[in-house]
Amino acid sequence: MDGIEKVAYALLGFVSLLYLAVMVAGLIAALPWGIVGLFVIVGIGLLLIKVIRERIHNREDDYYSKNVDQ
Repeated sequence: MDGIEKVAYALLGFVSLLYLAVMVAGLIAALPWGIVGLFVIVGIGLLLIKVIRERIHNREDDYYSKNVDQ
């Protein structure tokens, strides 16, 4: 990755976290109805963590991305 790409990813990550924080704050302000949205956000977050963890620990994907897809 070059420098511009790293800056772009960092900026995108920052904006995404800011957007998520504002969304959670709005759902907390809308309690008790906002609890449904909080459950959805937590569920999606847990699934995202599961996917990232599986990708990190999958050696077969690493092998194919380095050796086969050239």
